[in-house]
Amino acid sequence: MQDAATYVSRILGFWNFQMRYSLLQSRRAWFSLTAVTAAGALFFFWNSIAKTIDDPSRRDARPRPIAQGSVVNWWGFVPDEVRLQSLNSIEHSNIVHADYAGSESCRKCHKQNFALWSKHPHRWMNALADQSTVKGDFSGQAVISYRGGTARFYRERGEYRMRLQRGEVRRVYRVSQTIGSRFYQYYVGTLISGPESDGSPSYSVDHVLPFGYWLDQEEWVPTVHVHWVEVNGNQVDEEDVPSEKRPDPFAESSGSLGFTEYFRCNQCHTTFPLGDLLVRNSDMLGRHTPIPLHLDTLAYLSEAHPQLELLSKRESALTDAEVLQLRTDVWKFEAPTHAVNLGIGCEACHLGSREHAKGKLVKPHFFPRGSHLYAEAEATFDFGRTHDNVNWVCGRCHTGNRRLLAGGMATWNSTEYTDAMRGSCYSELKCVDCHNPHKATGPKWEFAPSHDDQLCLKCHQEFEPLVARAAHTHHPVGSSGANCMNCHMPRINEGLQDVVRTHKIFSPTDRQMIEANHPNACNQCHSEKPIDWTLRYLSEWYGAEFDRNVIAQNYYDSQESVALGWLKSSDQSVRLIGADALARTDSRWALPQLIDALDDRYLLNRQFARQAVERMCGVRLDDFGYYFYSESEERQEPLSKIRDALLSGELSR
Repeated sequence: MQDAATYVSRILGFWNFQMRYSLLQSRRAWFSLTAVTAAGALFFFWNSIAKTIDDPSRRDARPRPIAQGSVVNWWGFVPDEVRLQSLNSIEHSNIVHADYAGSESCRKCHKQNFALWSKHPHRWMNALADQSTVKGDFSGQAVISYRGGTARFYRERGEYRMRLQRGEVRRVYRVSQTIGSRFYQYYVGTLISGPESDGSPSYSVDHVLPFGYWLDQEEWVPTVHVHWVEVNGNQVDEEDVPSEKRPDPFAESSGSLGFTEYFRCNQCHTTFPLGDLLVRNSDMLGRHTPIPLHLDTLAYLSEAHPQLELLSKRESALTDAEVLQLRTDVWKFEAPTHAVNLGIGCEACHLGSREHAKGKLVKPHFFPRGSHLYAEAEATFDFGRTHDNVNWVCGRCHTGNRRLLAGGMATWNSTEYTDAMRGSCYSELKCVDCHNPHKATGPKWEFAPSHDDQLCLKCHQEFEPLVARAAHTHHPVGSSGANCMNCHMPRINEGLQDVVRTHKIFSPTDRQMIEANHPNACNQCHSEKPIDWTLRYLSEWYGAEFDRNVIAQNYYDSQESVALGWLKSSDQSVRLIGADALARTDSRWALPQLIDALDDRYLLNRQFARQAVERMCGVRLDDFGYYFYSESEERQEPLSKIRDALLSGELSR
């Protein structure tokens, strides 16, 4: 037992803690101690002593904090200094697996919300593969040719399978889980047979399989945004590299996994207890946490997962190597074994609600609580449905790193909340002001622009009068140019099959976007206009000024269509957005350049260019033998046929 004098020293030393202890370099200053009474300090003092003496695992252990954002995992013990300035809840835990009741327990009392959620893409973000969940064509007739190989999709022995073959290399995968069901459905599984040795993780680790099913087009395509490629020593998303550098699903393997392990994805695609996520995914959870959190990690895992080998055999403090191994073991939790629900269930947002589901008058809390969790908050902190707590529900998954446009917003989706926080409106705005969390959005946004405008006008009431709105937008009320989102949330974020609105709410006069020749809201609608036209109106209407020297460097021709210039950009995301903007404005005069975009080096750019040409001309390009995922030499003959058929018809008008 440690000497009690040690604890006395700690308490006395705590009075100058703010001056001497830069524990985590947190973005929040430590709370002032002026409100801590002598009686309160004494209570916490003896409580801390009791906890430390009673728990053998703390003896001779170091604190060993691992901080990521505003979440800190303590792998030894939580220091008294942290305990004294934090809130801790023993009675109302909602983060341990035992605190969760499962989504089915909500059905009886919340019939309408449960029925809506049952059809929501969140519900089907992850599911076991069976006849009720699989939407892809596994008839055995569907075949995709890709990178000199073929893949066939079929059923055998009651299982869904993919067979890949190129030359002598042949692989057969068993499908065990599905991912998504809104635009695409991807698949998770393991290798049944292949050139890999018996010890390869491909046979035992669930990983994302190389082909997915495009539901609207009813065709198989390569999966995207799920693999990583090493470039100059850095791991980057495969879509940020040209097609020839994408992972090759037919290539011979050294025995390691060629595709992403699904445990890297299941943390957001399924419903894990939040305590597990604080250990597994603290880098994401810690980005937008309303207040800093400290988890007594070993104590939590000892309660929640005593079966872990390193914990069950532990007799003394863990070594640093054992801590690393334990973190890895928890990181690799598979959803079918450890999740509360496959898919995003009710308690992914509402947190553990077992006591509530029992019929007790215990409302679910939107902020985590637990006996091993410490929140840097005052006693008046509200754990309920507050602005920050509700937004963090979405911010736990819709966050992350993406390659950015010049204005600081992500080039592709799934990090909407991180983008939202880059603007100013979310100091007041909640995600649920626009998105019903229980009702599916559907394939397209269902609300009229006038409805969306009213959401903005709740705060920006100075534009409620029609005269004031017309003076602000310089467009007739009711026109697309007068709709708030078209200017302040333009379509510059690559979604699964559409370019969707960015969630960074910003000004159309954004200097960085315009000077860099990245997509601006004006020329997304006025796609035929040159940059000089745009700059003139932004100057006359809003007094916006730009560096003409920078403009001259980044625009090929100040009299050329800006949108057409985007197709020439060195940035692949700008080219993709440009193709979409030209298609949305039915810019048939740009058809020759859009057909050229069908030969872009980037697979997704070719996909979006294909959609643009098909939408504009009312054709299917596979009728010409064109597939956006084909190799460069395979694309040339179909492209020649497409030019002959479409351009001759256009130019003869």
